[in-house]
Amino acid sequence: MKKSSIYFLAKNIGLAFLFTVMVSFQSFGKAPKREFYEIKIYHVSTQLQQERVHKYLKEALLPALHKIGITKVGVFKPVETDTAFGKLIYLLIPFKSAEQHLELPQLLLKDSEYLTAGTDYLDATADNAPYNRIESIFLHAFTMFPESKVPNHTTPQAERIYELRSYESATEKIHLNKVQMFNDGGEVKLFEKLEFNPVFFAQVISGSHMPNLMYMTSFSNKAAREAHWDVFKSHPDWKKMSGLKEYQKNVSHSDILFLHPTDYSDL
Repeated sequence: MKKSSIYFLAKNIGLAFLFTVMVSFQSFGKAPKREFYEIKIYHVSTQLQQERVHKYLKEALLPALHKIGITKVGVFKPVETDTAFGKLIYLLIPFKSAEQHLELPQLLLKDSEYLTAGTDYLDATADNAPYNRIESIFLHAFTMFPESKVPNHTTPQAERIYELRSYESATEKIHLNKVQMFNDGGEVKLFEKLEFNPVFFAQVISGSHMPNLMYMTSFSNKAAREAHWDVFKSHPDWKKMSGLKEYQKNVSHSDILFLHPTDYSDL
């Protein structure tokens, strides 16, 4: 092979390698799009209503969501010691965009299998409704935790504890301060560092307790939950963070819910 040919080949291989590196770097540096979430809370008052909602979710809705690429769908119920046990069913749906959330009803109406499997629920009469009311909360993922994660627990689902927290703030500005504390302030990183198995962290953009944020962590059982929080509360990172002047009084009210996943939940 001539020297000129070798030079040409080496030059072009070098350019190709450089292009590959540049593309890879751009892809690596590109932050994932922040997911949107809808939390639907079904209010029921009878065992029959519970069974009908669960049948619809398990046999109709979740399979339909999976077909259109919406996975990591969580279905939860309050723990047995909660006064809401048997009265509430929690559904968590992740969306890639707000548009996907808006398009979902029309997509479901085009799914014949969904319509057939969900007949009892979808075609229920006014005097035989499968639920009393549905509460809906729409959220946008934090920048430091843009996508929801599926925890890797090996304990039976009936033992697992999913902790759903809501932090309300006195004003919108103070609420944004608390969101900043989770993001740039390091609170999300601390939850990950201490292996709280977080599912999502998100800002509520439509709900009944605004301004507020919500997040969900998960544990293999109740004892693991208690142990994790003991470490968190005494951790030097948390003590330093929570002691900073700029983060004082940024939560005016908090709600803590303990949930079990259903046997058909993706989470």
